[in-house]
Amino acid sequence: MAEENILTPGGHHIEDGIVRLQLAEDAMDICRSMSLWPMTFGLACCAIEMMACGMARFDMARFGAEVFRPSARQADLMIVAGTVTKKMAPAVVRLYEQMPAPKWVLALGNCAISGGPFKFKNQYGIIEGVDKLIPVDVFVPGCPPRPEALLEGLFEIQKKVSGKRWWPVAESLEKENA
Repeated sequence: MAEENILTPGGHHIEDGIVRLQLAEDAMDICRSMSLWPMTFGLACCAIEMMACGMARFDMARFGAEVFRPSARQADLMIVAGTVTKKMAPAVVRLYEQMPAPKWVLALGNCAISGGPFKFKNQYGIIEGVDKLIPVDVFVPGCPPRPEALLEGLFEIQKKVSGKRWWPVAESLEKENA
């Protein structure tokens, strides 16, 4: 049987089967990053902005997040938007545990990140950030964050999944980071 000539994107010759397996995994990561299946956990105002991302003006489908999934068992991205209460905490954890691996979490808005304006001294009913319950991959601040910010968070999830940013950075963000 003749040895196949397989080259990496850098032009290197591949002979080892483990390296070939890694290339297949890299290809799967690219596919995963461009076909995220988000499940929304919309609890407050941020959910309205999240719905706007699914409409024609912003259209998340262009960037690989097609339809919001109704079940955690069908999703690989959980978007938590709004204040999480202590009574709601077991449901958030249960939904996260039901998601198949690999899975990612995006915290949308100040309420999901830190409790938001509902966090008072000696407040007993508010979880001060969903990251106290489940691991969060990307935080999108704002009250409520604009749909563009949610799309930027989606791009960061895609970057975490595939290791590469597929969409250009907005000019205003480039100026802020410079």
